[in-house]
Amino acid sequence: MYVGTQNAVRTDDEYRQFAQLGVRHINADPDGNPHDWTRDDLVRHRERMERCGLVLDMVQLPLSSRPIEKQYSPDILTKGPDRDRQIDSICRLIENIGAAGIPAAKYNLNIIGIPRSADEPGRGGSRNSAFRWDKMDQNAPPSIAGNITAEENWERIDYFLERVVPVAASNRVRLACHPHDPYTPPGYRGVTRVLGTVEGLKKFVQLRENAYHGLNFCIGTVGEMLDDPRAEINDAIRWFGERGKIFNIHFRNIVGRKLSFMEAFPDEGDMDMWGVIKLLAELDYKYMVMPDHVPHLSGTSTASAPAGDYRTTLMPDHPQHSATTTNDAAAFAYCFGYIRAQLQILKETYPDRIEL
Repeated sequence: MYVGTQNAVRTDDEYRQFAQLGVRHINADPDGNPHDWTRDDLVRHRERMERCGLVLDMVQLPLSSRPIEKQYSPDILTKGPDRDRQIDSICRLIENIGAAGIPAAKYNLNIIGIPRSADEPGRGGSRNSAFRWDKMDQNAPPSIAGNITAEENWERIDYFLERVVPVAASNRVRLACHPHDPYTPPGYRGVTRVLGTVEGLKKFVQLRENAYHGLNFCIGTVGEMLDDPRAEINDAIRWFGERGKIFNIHFRNIVGRKLSFMEAFPDEGDMDMWGVIKLLAELDYKYMVMPDHVPHLSGTSTASAPAGDYRTTLMPDHPQHSATTTNDAAAFAYCFGYIRAQLQILKETYPDRIEL
């Protein structure tokens, strides 16, 4: 287990800064539409990361957490006319990822993006992302996908998994799917988010069961599904961890519970993140632990990068995935240090399970 990052940066000096902070493992993407990446593109990208002192653990498939209208592969979940072509393209991409020596890919199966209400003040006046169901437009219209029942959603997810999981297994590429963030009541914006509950995630990893089919397990997002996140999160981690279904960890905390929460720094939220990382070590979790979203600090912009900016194409699924889009590099550095400090303590107990 080791600290990692998915922050989108551009220059070699920016990548080297991660290594200088002790973050040597990374999820980072080449430029452009992932459907167009060749094996050579991916090899060059991996070699570039290595020259910057980094290990390329993971890339993103062309299935992000953005709303379906802004996706590279919208027909997969809308059952559109290009569904098979887009799935076939992803299968070829997985083959190229494996051939390039990259061991994992993350992805989302998302239709309505990441719904949030207005930002709220956090510690010291930081601006934190929040979701309050009672402040949402509960009658917001459906997306271009229209109204989709839970059964239809599961059928489309299974159709995708049936075709891509065998390809991932034969090429030894772990597929890490992110849960739906956040849980929303059935039918919101025309869709039941079936990966927005722990039971839904259990069903998901048992569909087309395979050692290369698992989760990008976001502690914050799973906490957002729970009535008592502090009391319930470890049971969820243990269930998936004991079955080898966790391929990446988003190490984020929240204040609140299902349908009413605010994102928070790992040390200020309701969940016991020291208890979480100790459990991951106990379970012999072997991959990256990374921050995903951070609160905005004073003096930083809360606006996304302008249209056409490279940061919106490098990591387009959430603006805070880019440390430089919002100038939140200091907040991410704080989280990297917090994770590394915990790992340093754990290494005394688990010297063979922790990498620093």
